[in-house]
Amino acid sequence: MSDTSGERQPPRRRVPGPAKPPRPRGAVRRQPGPGARPARRPSGARPMPPPALRLGSPRPRLRMVALALTLVLLAFVVRLLQVQAVDASAYAAKAEQNRYVVHTLAAERGQITDRNGVALAISEDAYDITADPTMFTVKQLKIDDGPEQAAALLAPILGQDQATIVRKLRPANKLSRYTRLATRQTPQVWKQIKDLKSALAKKADTDNNTANVLAGVFADPSSQRVYPNGDLAAGILGWVNAEGKGGGGIEQELNKQLTGKAGKIRYAQSGGREVPTAGSAETPAVPGSDVELTIDRDIQWAAQNAITEQVKKSKADRGYVIVQDTRTGEILAMANSPGFDPNDLSKADGSAMGNAAVQDAYEPGSTAKVMSMAAVLEQNAATPLTHVVVPNRLHRGDRLFQDDIDHRTWNLTLNGVLAKSSNIGTILAAGQLGKTQPEANKVLYSYLRKFGIGGPTGLGFPGETRGILAPADKWSTSQQYTIPFGQGFSLSAMQAASVYSTIANGGVRVEPTLVRGTEGADGRFTPASKPRKTRVVSEKTARSLAQMLESVVDDEQGTGVKARIPGYRVAGKTGTANRVDPATGRYRGYTSSFAGFAPADNPRITVYCAIQNATSGNYFGGQICGPIYKQVMEFALKTLQVPPTGAKAANLPVDYKP
Repeated sequence: MSDTSGERQPPRRRVPGPAKPPRPRGAVRRQPGPGARPARRPSGARPMPPPALRLGSPRPRLRMVALALTLVLLAFVVRLLQVQAVDASAYAAKAEQNRYVVHTLAAERGQITDRNGVALAISEDAYDITADPTMFTVKQLKIDDGPEQAAALLAPILGQDQATIVRKLRPANKLSRYTRLATRQTPQVWKQIKDLKSALAKKADTDNNTANVLAGVFADPSSQRVYPNGDLAAGILGWVNAEGKGGGGIEQELNKQLTGKAGKIRYAQSGGREVPTAGSAETPAVPGSDVELTIDRDIQWAAQNAITEQVKKSKADRGYVIVQDTRTGEILAMANSPGFDPNDLSKADGSAMGNAAVQDAYEPGSTAKVMSMAAVLEQNAATPLTHVVVPNRLHRGDRLFQDDIDHRTWNLTLNGVLAKSSNIGTILAAGQLGKTQPEANKVLYSYLRKFGIGGPTGLGFPGETRGILAPADKWSTSQQYTIPFGQGFSLSAMQAASVYSTIANGGVRVEPTLVRGTEGADGRFTPASKPRKTRVVSEKTARSLAQMLESVVDDEQGTGVKARIPGYRVAGKTGTANRVDPATGRYRGYTSSFAGFAPADNPRITVYCAIQNATSGNYFGGQICGPIYKQVMEFALKTLQVPPTGAKAANLPVDYKP
């Protein structure tokens, strides 16, 4: 720039100004204005990095994570304490329940023997086949059709339908761990299942594609009731049902003593197999007591064989024979026909499965006349030699009575009335028991009750009948005259036999017994309670009755001549009664019977026989039951080695000349 004077000015010296302070890092550089020349980058200077982000503090986040982990660990600790401390016993029990198996050990049922120790009912080893349904699930076997496969294997062995087994292995209750597939199977059946189960287990151990579908099948030791003599004494013995309880007879009456007390065994199992190293606990079963009966097997066989043959021959509905020791009341035989085999109830007729000899009630007929005669003699209304005029017909009340045959007027002794079994003569004799008919009825009723009619025999046998005997003041007009000769009231075969044993025992009634005693697991024998004894008539009356009953058999006019036994004095009485049909309640057919004892002068054995509704051949008691009495009595006398007395018979007169 030039001066106004035109003179040239010398150049100005640039005086340096004060140094600028350094621009702080991060300060905003002032941008040059428009047209400004860009600033030079200093030689060797690096470009400035982008500004860094500033992060928040990590401490809060760490605290939150730590708190969460603490809570989780605390939950685990609390659960662990609950499982191992608070609920330890409950969980241990569940584990034990799932691991351990408890099986019942069935007590061996006591055997039943006859009076000589011969076995009539015994128990043999058997098994109840059971299963754990939870071991047949898809989760356990890894297959869908485990129950079906198991059923296909078990059905032919157990003899059951496959569908039935499948239903048991797939119960409605999914938590059920026990089901019974079959009861009382033989050891051979269980061995078949066990061998098959072992074979499957071995294959499953080596082949992952094979499932042991029988792993959940087990066996509980049990027993099977066996009757070595088949149908012999079946009516007395009864049977044992599927639950192992007595279903009839002695098996039912003494079930508690015979059963014993079951035990238990507890052991660990895995995969359906016992773990031997895990230990086990066992409570042994207590065997049931043995029962000794009063019957003699051989006499029972003779009685049963005789009545069975006659029932078939006569085409009768049924029949019974009872053999009793007159002095002790012990039953030596009690046979029924038809009977049943307790070893195979599937073939048994339900109507024959009881003991008809104590359960049937029927009108006895003329065998009951001995009680009317006992009352007459005991009341001193007559003696065996008293004369009785017996017309052909007798009108009493609203009926006209007659004997079994038409006859002219008989002149009989009281002994003859019994020997010829006259209904009319018995009505006339019983009428002497009181000044009036109602008084006579009351006296006769009292004696019938003393002889045990209308009450329990004392046996205590299941289903035993008391018979039917109305009080004397309830007797109808006709009953007043029919009851003396055995119609209008009912009794059982056991009651009828007891009547004759009472006379044979000198007028003392001894309650019949079937059990001699029991022998416990400790080997100690406990005799049965002594039977009750009751004086019914005097010894003198009993002796007179025995002599009168001899005339029935020994005298040619007697009705029981077919019951004679060579060498022995025999006392007996025939009976042929109108029979009430149980199906209709009306009279149809007859009850044929024979009762007696021997030796007549020193009685040891009573035999009673009755046959219901014989439809072929003769139906009179003396004709079809007399021979049975003889056959059974002869066998019993020989078996018990009872010798003849050798004394002569009384031979009381049957009739008289007017």
